[in-house]
Amino acid sequence: MEIKKVGVLGCGLMGAGIAQTAASAGFDVVVREVSDELCERGFAGIDKSLAKFAEKGAITAEQQREIRGRLRGTTKFEDLADCDIIVEAIIENLDTKRDTYRRLDGLCKPETVFASNTSSLSITEMMTATSAERQQRFVGLHFFNPVPVMKLVEVVRTILTDEEVYETAVEFGKKLGKVPVRASDKSGFVVNRLLVPYLLDAIRALEEGVGSIVDIDNGMKLGCGHPMGPLTLLDFVGLDTTYYISEIMFNEFRERRFAAPPLLKRMVMAGLYGRKSGRGFYDYADPKNPVPMNLV
Repeated sequence: MEIKKVGVLGCGLMGAGIAQTAASAGFDVVVREVSDELCERGFAGIDKSLAKFAEKGAITAEQQREIRGRLRGTTKFEDLADCDIIVEAIIENLDTKRDTYRRLDGLCKPETVFASNTSSLSITEMMTATSAERQQRFVGLHFFNPVPVMKLVEVVRTILTDEEVYETAVEFGKKLGKVPVRASDKSGFVVNRLLVPYLLDAIRALEEGVGSIVDIDNGMKLGCGHPMGPLTLLDFVGLDTTYYISEIMFNEFRERRFAAPPLLKRMVMAGLYGRKSGRGFYDYADPKNPVPMNLV
């Protein structure tokens, strides 16, 4: 099957990035949001992103206009009915996602492929909200933030995903300019399966007095060549997000390496989410010169 028209559910940070990337690759894109206000806000972000690419010379002014012309926003599910693939990037709530897929299943053509951008929820649990035929056309497409820049996409298959559909999803990822990584529907897929235990262990090292916040970060940056230390990365990702993902992974695997350390839980309870809240492992009162917090 050939993908020509792409639907995107959600115009937040990830949804807008996916929509921009698909339009930049030459696809016609329809983005659905729950309100005109949220849709306009998401498209304003796309416009800003495209302007930056144009300023840097990555695209021409004409290409910028063409990309924007391939994007359309809507608040109606019905406008997604003739899409060849729909990529969902809405709130990480299983019930909300299942309700959305259930509704779309009755509207979309039988050939439409459903894909979720979830980073941790079960693709299988989502697909069971749809018909038996649609379940074979269900995959995960996990992009990374910022989507227009990051080269990776995890392409996730369930035990029911049709082989041709899966290969179509892999090829779609390549057409978007991404490097597809094949993964099965196990919580965390490839990247978070390896990354989350590493981040949680860094928190345990801090709790146990192995080193200070700065020393742990410098150790991994200068000793292992990482672009940023684990505690800085946690602040960037969001401690609430990491805590949420770790809870899902621990519930599936019941292994200590996926269990949230007490310090992480307490920081989330206290509203210390990282950069987005202004404080996490570092205080970002001066974003250019973050200061380590006194946490232990």
